[in-house]
Amino acid sequence: MSLQEVLSELDGFTIEVPSWAYGNSGTRFKVFSTPGTPRDPFEKIADAARVHALTGLAPRVSLHIPWDRVEDFGALAAHAEEHGVRIGAINSNLFQDDDYKLGSLTHSDPRVRAKAVAHHLDCVAVMAKTGSTDLKLWLPDGTNYAGQASLRARQDRLAESLTEIYAALGPDQRLLLEYKFFEPYFYAMDVPDWGTALLHCQALGERAQVVLDTGHHAPGTNIEFIVMQLLRAGRLGAFDFNSRYYADDDLIVGSADPFQLFRIMAEIVAVGAHRPDSGVNFMLDQCHNIEDKIAGQLRSVLNVEQALAKALLVDTGALAAAEEAGDVIGAHDVLMDAFHTDVRGALADRREAKGLPRDPMAAYRTSGYADGIAAARVGGTQAGWL
Repeated sequence: MSLQEVLSELDGFTIEVPSWAYGNSGTRFKVFSTPGTPRDPFEKIADAARVHALTGLAPRVSLHIPWDRVEDFGALAAHAEEHGVRIGAINSNLFQDDDYKLGSLTHSDPRVRAKAVAHHLDCVAVMAKTGSTDLKLWLPDGTNYAGQASLRARQDRLAESLTEIYAALGPDQRLLLEYKFFEPYFYAMDVPDWGTALLHCQALGERAQVVLDTGHHAPGTNIEFIVMQLLRAGRLGAFDFNSRYYADDDLIVGSADPFQLFRIMAEIVAVGAHRPDSGVNFMLDQCHNIEDKIAGQLRSVLNVEQALAKALLVDTGALAAAEEAGDVIGAHDVLMDAFHTDVRGALADRREAKGLPRDPMAAYRTSGYADGIAAARVGGTQAGWL
């Protein structure tokens, strides 16, 4: 097969971008502001739509509630359609309320748990108004000290809370449960790993699936192994793609370890999970603290596409033969040959054939869009994660 025939497997592959990536962010010491930062969800969607217009790869935008709350979600969905994109997953927020200091869905106080559940029912209502099919839940609950709370009781309360939320979903809607091994709590997170998330999802039903955030793992974790296992179980619902140097840095995907991203995509390709009918939602979860936000999202989307293209070039026949023969170096070389293939020119040709810019980054820089929004978005309050 020719390179372009191989890359035809990219048809239909898309990546969901997060609304919060276009707002101000920073470190725990400082949130940085930049000219042209969106002041409301409508402007966030306009910026996200620019990424899709330049790449053809990002037709959905995740929302975060309450950060993206508006009076008329129907109008927001219509605004997205007018810009050539649509609303993706709805993300809940359980980490910015004083009531949740000692837990939300796992709290010992029934009132606090009911409040946390009610927030998710509100998110389900937002899904109905926007056409979203995915409710994404990252649980920040946990404990800092041994003996602070019963680990078992917290799991029991979490199971009860998730059951209430899951029951509120429509037949075409999913619950996507994310895990994180530490932070904001350091003794025990209530959903610290993929096994815990998987157990809860299996107890809930088929429409409960696991979200894998590539930054939510201890150093040295073999993330592609987790990807493989969740695919085997039919429970990999979505990715949160980012990159990390130490912990959950939410940096541009592939910036720290592009070979890891390639290895992950190779596991995806091995079972055809890159295709739209797989049900796996490829998403970004990033904060652009010091770099241009739109350019950061462009680079992330293009990095994922490039890693997927290389994964599609793996000679699966040669790989299987080497594995069967116990040819350790030969099998590894098959992967390395694909990884070291320069696919940038072929991807540029493919974009050009579709009427897209050969170089989306250069097209953005010369478009004047950044200067335009900096001049237009004066006054008001810039959006941010605080």
